[in-house]
Amino acid sequence: MLKKNDAPRALRPATAMVHGGTMRSGFGETSEALFLTQGFVYPSAEAAEARFKGDEPGFVYSRYANPTTRMFEERMMALEGAEDARATASGMAAVSAALQCSVKAGDHVVAARALFGSCRYIIETVLGRAGVACTLVDGRDLAQWKAAVRPETRLFFLESPTNPTLEVIDIRAVADIAHEAGARLIVDNVFATPMQQKPLELGADVVVYSATKHIDGQGRCLGGVILSDAQWIAEELQDFFRHTGPSLSPFNAWCLLKGLETLPLRVAQQTANAAKVADALAASPKVGRVIYPGRADHPDAAVIARQMKGGSTLLAIDLEGGKETAFRFSNALEIIKISNNLGDAKSLITHPATTTHKSLTDEARAELGIGPGLLRMSVGIEDADDLVDDVSRALDAI
Repeated sequence: MLKKNDAPRALRPATAMVHGGTMRSGFGETSEALFLTQGFVYPSAEAAEARFKGDEPGFVYSRYANPTTRMFEERMMALEGAEDARATASGMAAVSAALQCSVKAGDHVVAARALFGSCRYIIETVLGRAGVACTLVDGRDLAQWKAAVRPETRLFFLESPTNPTLEVIDIRAVADIAHEAGARLIVDNVFATPMQQKPLELGADVVVYSATKHIDGQGRCLGGVILSDAQWIAEELQDFFRHTGPSLSPFNAWCLLKGLETLPLRVAQQTANAAKVADALAASPKVGRVIYPGRADHPDAAVIARQMKGGSTLLAIDLEGGKETAFRFSNALEIIKISNNLGDAKSLITHPATTTHKSLTDEARAELGIGPGLLRMSVGIEDADDLVDDVSRALDAI
């Protein structure tokens, strides 16, 4: 039998990420055990019946729950301050499940228009095909959230900071509007990470992550997680999760547990590096603008000061000369690699207009401020001076 870790639950983040949620077998292993199994053996037919009825605790099938996956969920719960969680196969599986389990035909969703392209597809196309209407608003304009509410509004959805322009939305204010309308607020917290922002503490009802990003943070595997109160997960998410099968594999859960052990260290280093790189880029006349949540010139600096504990590991820059200049700059980088991933220990750069947000129309990209010269940079844990040297050389090349 597995035994729960005896460590107290009220642990600070750095400690919780090493010890939280740990279960040990009779072998007393130091590293969390990896349970690569599809199913589980019952001591009797009566025990199997009791487990399926929910009268007896225990695991039934790894599509529903698995010991390794549950350790990851509980560690995330300790970090986020959530009552319960379900781990998914990817970040988009988390977003899709959280949205789809909450609405039915005839319902209405209000979402910030500054979203990752796949999130917009789920809200506009997938939910639309199911008869769910949506309204996209400027997430920073509280009046637009209020004006979009209908009697049938059931959900609000946003990401903050946004991808890729790093807009920061007032989560508490939007949560208040949602709750006044009888709706729930779902927040995608990937860009802030749970180290810099806690949406549930700010009034959000559900928080989702692509664990592929900072939580793994080492380019190894895909994963996602949905966190909320126990009642919502039991009544809204659980049956959808069980029957549609977006569950996380035990192996990936084990990788993500290892990633969580170093998450506080990595995010602290990445944030400090991002701030230094942002300042270096801002000093160049070749850069039209630098968008970084840790800088005083960020348009949402007042909101950032209220709801975030620090800056971000990401920044965006707009280069004069459009796509040609952006490509020349990216190709001249030596340390920073071209990739559409983010939150990695390695510094990465991408051109959103031709990659992550390519599916949007030209008008939609223009509305979001995603111009041909915009680049999104995810800053890693390398030496900050080496990164500054790298971007300086690349600026010289343009």
